[in-house]
Amino acid sequence: MTASAHDIDLKCSPTRPRLVDTERLIRWSTALAVICVATVAAIVSYRHAYHVVRSYGEDGVAARLVPLTVDGLIYASSMVMLHSARRGTPVPRLARWLLGLGIAATVAANAAHGLAHGLVGALVAAWPALALVGSYELLMLMVRNMGRVSAVIPDAVPEPILDTDPDIVPGPTRIALVVPQPSDPRDELEVQAESEFADELAIGRTPTIREIRSRLRVGQPRAQQARAYLSSLLADGEPA
Repeated sequence: MTASAHDIDLKCSPTRPRLVDTERLIRWSTALAVICVATVAAIVSYRHAYHVVRSYGEDGVAARLVPLTVDGLIYASSMVMLHSARRGTPVPRLARWLLGLGIAATVAANAAHGLAHGLVGALVAAWPALALVGSYELLMLMVRNMGRVSAVIPDAVPEPILDTDPDIVPGPTRIALVVPQPSDPRDELEVQAESEFADELAIGRTPTIREIRSRLRVGQPRAQQARAYLSSLLADGEPA
């Protein structure tokens, strides 16, 4: 630093790194707790369902595999719903129905295991299944929301460090300002549509709703939104 310039050095505040570290700690500790609870609940729930299946005529490999079909149905349905949520597309009704069916089946099997000990026994036996389903859905919720936290973390506040040397004559100060870059106003669907139908736009043709639904795998409202956006590109004379 020179006396003539009398610069002000800006030191970045540790606020942002601390917030990022806190968010990461919360996210990973919660994920670890959910995984631990889900693992214990899955083992107990499987044992309950296995004994129920054996009690009603199945044995050997079949008795060991049938409980896995219930948990596998819950997993597959939840993953389909997660995929739809991350792509911004409507969740298939079949996935919702199968998820509900899988939850009902695993709860019923666990409750049947403890039914011989009365209502309280049935509730105690059904609890691992409820804990398993709840833990798994919490984990899926965290995965859906992952990546959105950084958007709400405030920017660091710079702390100026002033030169206190009395022999320096005050002069003009220079403060560096960080101007945030404007984000792309288009959503993911519009970007995907522009890329997917680049050839059609190049010849001045707007794809139909049916074509958009088929190639982008979206519902009617999202397809209409994409077609309106592509039509606006042609109207502005900006084909991809």
